[in-house]
Order: sequence, then C-alpha cells, then structure tokens
Amino acid sequence: MSDLHWNTAVTKVEPNKISVRGYPIDKLLGEVSFAQMVYLLFKGELPEDNIGKMIDAILVSSVDHGTTPPSALSAITVASTGAALNSSVAAGILAISQFHGGAIEECMRILMKAMAYKKENNCSSAEAANQIIAEYRSSKKRLSGFGHRLHTDDPRTKKLFLMADELKITGDFIELEKEFESELEKSLGKKLPINVDGAIAALLCEMEFDVTFANAFFMIARVPGLVAHIYEEKTRYKPMRKIHPTDVSYDGPEERKL
Repeated sequence: MSDLHWNTAVTKVEPNKISVRGYPIDKLLGEVSFAQMVYLLFKGELPEDNIGKMIDAILVSSVDHGTTPPSALSAITVASTGAALNSSVAAGILAISQFHGGAIEECMRILMKAMAYKKENNCSSAEAANQIIAEYRSSKKRLSGFGHRLHTDDPRTKKLFLMADELKITGDFIELEKEFESELEKSLGKKLPINVDGAIAALLCEMEFDVTFANAFFMIARVPGLVAHIYEEKTRYKPMRKIHPTDVSYDGPEERKL
C-alpha cells in the first residue's frame, strides 16, 4: 500500500459487484425504498419499516414549494440562460442556506440544547423551552423552525406529526417542540406555529440523526422539484426572459384526489 492509501466504509465496488454498507445493491433492488437507502447510507444499517416510512414522508413533504423560494428562482434563472441541467440544479442547491432550508439544522440544535438543559436541571419541557426562548430573545436571535411567511397552519407539519404518532416515533423531542410553540405564543402574544422545517428537525432528533445530516434531507427532497421547474423553463419559455419573482400564476390541474 502507498502512503496515500485510505479507507471508506460506505461502498465497495468490485468487478460485477457493488455493495453498499455490506449489502449487494442488486439484492436491495425491489426490496428497499429510496428513503430506506438514504437511511442505510447515513446510518450504516437498514431502518425498521416505521422509520423508513417516516423518512419517505419527510422527503415528500419538502419536494417542492412553488417558484418563489430562492432555490427555485435560482434554478429557473440559470436554466433560462441555456445552462445544462446539472448547472441549473446546482444553482438551486447552492441557494439553500441559513434562511432557506437551513432552518432544519438550526432547529435541531435548539431542540438538543433545550433537551440538554431539561436533563441537566431536571425541569419540565415548558421550563426548558422558556429558558432557551429567553436566551434567544435577549440576544435578538431568531428561533428557527417556528412561523412561516405564508402558512399559519402548515398542513405538512400536521400530517408529519400525525404519522409520527401512528408510526410510534413521537417522543420527548416532539413534546418539547410543542412546548416551544406554546411558550412562544405566551411570550410574544401571537402564535408562531411549528413550520415544516421545525417538524422535520424534531423528527430527525427523535430518529437520532446527527445534526450534520439535517439540511441534506431538504436538499435531497428538493432536487426533483428543481428539475421539474428547470424542465418547464426550458420547454415552455424563451431563453433569457425577464423572470418576475412573484407575478406568477398556477395553471396546472385543479385539486385531485388520490
């Protein structure tokens, strides 16, 4: 072995054989979902069925949010220049940061900090939430995961938490986050509902994901939506058009039932 030799525990590739975390990939085909594969890659083991279903729901919940988010606008604008698909997608992904998609990571850190405070001080979830809220308000920092520019009752949050109950995933972190929502309303005099980023953050904490993976879920989920917008831009509109960020109307199918 040379001095430059290094190891990886993710994927082994040999002639006519590919193994991911020890599982031959051809044996996984048709047996596990994409969401389960994400878990396998991130955690090193295949998840229980309930965890796989929860991750699948998380990915679906963030697949797209229209043309106005910075990631979609960036991807559409770059696509309008005639750029290749990969460049256009990359532009959208690069727009995902602290205030767009990045809230999942920050909310996970908030919840973990509050949970540590709760355990160290043997206090209630409400007391822990109040402590962290006070710290953030005193330093004039925004509490990520609460409030939304459009949704006052985000249907994605409600469904994710309902599924968490049904799949036996709900635990201390979701309880803690709901206390945050309640205590924030008391403190501010107005409701800042848990948004979808906050819901995903609590769920990832419940499933014991490292915070490093937080924003990866948003990026993985959002790529198909970006591709759809890029394709529409390239096939429906003339290149280099003037793209208004908000003056856009939906003209697709009306609401449909499954």
